[in-house]
Amino acid sequence: MAFNHSYNTAKPLMSTMETNKVLKNTYFLLAMTLAFSAVTAAISMTMALPPITGIVCSLVAFGLLFVIGKKANSSSAIGLVFLFTGILGFGLGPMLNHYAALPNGGMLIAQALGTTALIFFGLSAYALTTKKDFSFMGGFLTVGLIVVIISSLVNLFIGSSIAFMAINAAVVLLMSGFILYDTSRIINGGETNYVLATVSLYLSIYNLFTSILALLGASDD
Repeated sequence: MAFNHSYNTAKPLMSTMETNKVLKNTYFLLAMTLAFSAVTAAISMTMALPPITGIVCSLVAFGLLFVIGKKANSSSAIGLVFLFTGILGFGLGPMLNHYAALPNGGMLIAQALGTTALIFFGLSAYALTTKKDFSFMGGFLTVGLIVVIISSLVNLFIGSSIAFMAINAAVVLLMSGFILYDTSRIINGGETNYVLATVSLYLSIYNLFTSILALLGASDD
């Protein structure tokens, strides 16, 4: 799992036009990076790479997060975002091949994609329509994220299938919360950089998809 979300409690005053511009640029870049990730994931699947590929790609992408944070306002930021999302997409190849090999593998992947899309569009539409401020969720989501990361590390040694299901269910809830939180920050002027907004939303979608797929795969198994 790849986790990262930045928080900025300062809320600069922005006009509706400026906010809409950030939102439009964020969704456009998000759509492009998701499409690029799908391409790199497909390439990775055809190469039949070992499972460790996903771990290596996640570590490389994690390092790139710091670079993106420093270069967020530079002309190279967009290229770095594509590199970041492309690497994470490439790392999905072995996992997708694993689930695709199951009897109903293709359907499981399609269901995970469909469910992820429904959750993202549904929550985004809710945040955009109501324009509610979900900044109060920041502290709760941060604590939840830390608990999930620690639990995931512990379960690497325990290997409990029940804990695995519980952790992935928690990730689904947390990433849903992050989608509301991040979208709200854009709408209410808390996030003015569409590059950082794109990275945050991309990670929410990425982790949401992988956790839903893990839950569906575990249930099918």
